[in-house]
Amino acid sequence: MKRWGFNYRLFFKKNMTGLTVLALFGASAAVWDNDLFLKSIALSEIMPKRTVTISTLSQIYASEHESKISIEKKNGKTPQKEQTKPVEIDPGELFVMTDEEKKNFSDVNYLKKNMFIVDSRTDIREGDINGEKFINMDFSINKETDGPKILIFHTHSHEKFADSDPSMGNKGGIVGAGEYLKELLENKYGIETMHCTESFDYVDSKMTTTGAYERMEPVIEKILAENPSIEIAIDLHRDGLGDETKKLVTEINGKPTAQIMFFNGLCKIYENDNLVPTAGLDNPYLEQNLAFSFTMKYAADKMYPGYARKNYLNAYRYSLNMLPKSLLVEVGAQTNTQQEAMNAMEPLAEILVNVINKNT
Repeated sequence: MKRWGFNYRLFFKKNMTGLTVLALFGASAAVWDNDLFLKSIALSEIMPKRTVTISTLSQIYASEHESKISIEKKNGKTPQKEQTKPVEIDPGELFVMTDEEKKNFSDVNYLKKNMFIVDSRTDIREGDINGEKFINMDFSINKETDGPKILIFHTHSHEKFADSDPSMGNKGGIVGAGEYLKELLENKYGIETMHCTESFDYVDSKMTTTGAYERMEPVIEKILAENPSIEIAIDLHRDGLGDETKKLVTEINGKPTAQIMFFNGLCKIYENDNLVPTAGLDNPYLEQNLAFSFTMKYAADKMYPGYARKNYLNAYRYSLNMLPKSLLVEVGAQTNTQQEAMNAMEPLAEILVNVINKNT
């Protein structure tokens, strides 16, 4: 998923070496991971006082590459497919932390090793994450009011899977997975859900992720204003891998199932070795967002070990400033099949409902 826009005029104005950087990195980035290339050069727009040098880009590529293709490494080898056996847990015990967990989930070093992937452009410090506090937050919704309670949308609706059929339109790709998630939440769990299928990554019939988040925001804000019953917003994406031979797949209930990843923006970025707020990209719901995705990951690991990858923490805010209970979820990658993505919606819906109901 491409997550930033890019002002080319500003890039070349602020960086005299811009042409050299593009020449050296453009070809390799196009072959390896165009998403990461666009993210990297966009730093010149977000951090206008910082020159985007070759060493800066090298650091970014190394970090993203290591994170994306090594997320689930075990003993030096990334498994192509794991068996995820559902664990039967009393709902009343699902969110009860042991003393050891309380200690571990407030230890930043433990969290970085076991719970999060922290992008090199940002960081978490002691005290930023308190697992015990997060797990005890109330994520319930008011089921007594009329109207939808959950909104599903796609900032990058163009994201497809290995065998997605373009003729399926909104029934294929990540949008098709979103429609199935809506059906599950409504038909199986009785939670009225709205699915926005509007495209934010097309301009004049041409696909571009540049500015997609800016185009998304007023549309989603309008939906929320017109539907005050909505308490949860889910921005559903498909991840991208640099290694086309890797598949983010496990097996749940006998079905090949795409692994998922919860994604958060911390609204702070390294600039000249100092961690500073991202200018103009604040998020008043940052702690609630982090707690929500933390609790989803915690429940996923208890219910379906191996289904949820480590939560990814990056510098910006993305679409997570819409509501206190906002999620950005990556479903599989371009190497997964459409059916694997659809299958992933079943445990996702179940986990979400458990988190919603934990305080009721």
